[in-house]
Amino acid sequence: EKVMAFPTLRWYQNGEAVSPDYKMDRTVQALTGFARRKLEMDTKYKEWEQKAKEDGTNEEEREKKRALFQQNRPEHPACQVSGHLMVNRVPGNFHIEAKSKNHNLNSAMTNLTHIVNHLSFGEPLDQQSRRTKRILKQVPEEHRQFNPMDGQSYFTKDFHQAYHHYIKVVSTHLNMGSSSANQMLTYQFLEQSQIVFYEVNNVPEARFSYDLSPMSVVVEKEGRKWYDYLTSLCAIIGGTFTTLGLIDAILYKVFKPKKL
Repeated sequence: EKVMAFPTLRWYQNGEAVSPDYKMDRTVQALTGFARRKLEMDTKYKEWEQKAKEDGTNEEEREKKRALFQQNRPEHPACQVSGHLMVNRVPGNFHIEAKSKNHNLNSAMTNLTHIVNHLSFGEPLDQQSRRTKRILKQVPEEHRQFNPMDGQSYFTKDFHQAYHHYIKVVSTHLNMGSSSANQMLTYQFLEQSQIVFYEVNNVPEARFSYDLSPMSVVVEKEGRKWYDYLTSLCAIIGGTFTTLGLIDAILYKVFKPKKL
């Protein structure tokens, strides 16, 4: 039945488990309220099904409606962690381990496989704003390492092991113009990950250790001054004049009539 931890409360209907499992308060009021909502939803579904048959609703529309009333929805089999941390500009770390107040877990036997959906430092970049799009469009690809861990999966097949991540953070100043509207402060980072093995009695944890570099990267866009174009034009004209003079001298010597 895929029971992940004890105790687990699960709703059964017609002999089949209906997910997701119950995760609310363990009180009489909360339990009876949960059961009441399940029964009411089932009653509404039956009434709608009967009305759809009487109205002659086509099967495609009925199938879409069934999906809305469907109670047995797949449950994500793992923990989901989201949020942000306020940290000082010094080396530090944060770690994730299995722990629950409502379940009896053997933390030393947990599987620390995890997927990093998003991890970044500094203010979140609003990828939809015109200002961000305008600035990032001008930044070279090698200077866009803002979230290299996004979408990465870190699998552990055996017990008593977990991934540790070592992150080097570098502040990056993007100066794509003289005005503040074309400037932005971001943080790039590089990471290395490795599997760490634990003793049998120790609790494995997914650890993220970060270190902020004392140096900064400045990415600037510099345009050419007007006098640079003038100098280049003079150089082209002078080079052309010199080349034509050499060609003229060579042709004169080649075709000069010889004295008898």
